Amino acid sequence: MIIETERLILRPFTESDAADVLEYLREPAVNGFASMKLNSLDEARAEMNKRCSETEYYFAITLKDTGKVIGEIEAYPESDDPTDGDNRQQDTFSPCWMLNNDYQGKGYAYEAARAFFDYLFKDKGARRIYAYTEDYNTASRHLCEKLGMRCEGLFLEFISFVNDPDGTPHYENTYQYAILKKEWLGNQL
Repeated sequence: MIIETERLILRPFTESDAADVLEYLREPAVNGFASMKLNSLDEARAEMNKRCSETEYYFAITLKDTGKVIGEIEAYPESDDPTDGDNRQQDTFSPCWMLNNDYQGKGYAYEAARAFFDYLFKDKGARRIYAYTEDYNTASRHLCEKLGMRCEGLFLEFISFVNDPDGTPHYENTYQYAILKKEWLGNQL
């Protein structure tokens, strides 16, 4: 699957993306991505080998004019009711996006996320999309709002991705944003 916008192409990852991905995963800007940190080109190549098979829900964000990978966006279907067993309707998605710091502030994240949300709602049967963002990640919070998502709440000391220097978990305050398909389609008019 390939999604095209005015300036971007969202496409599955390839093995040749390793160097570009290493640029932004060498030092992830947000603690939530600490587990994705890559330390070498060999690690990046191994990661690309894992990602190459995912063609439906995990996309490289590339510049249309150069093909450079400047980030990524992904979301997988999940159930809105975990008590439903195998009969669960998998129409809820929680996207994760990351952009190379050198390409932030230019509208690329919005352009990619807008196209991806449209794809999830129109092609993949999404009913609801929600996103978590750390309270200090104002760019991500602004992106959620620009996409028309509602802030549904702030979870204090919600999750820990890293430890403080003394080894204790560093808990982060996390906002949850969401948008329903009917809201998304209504905003497109």
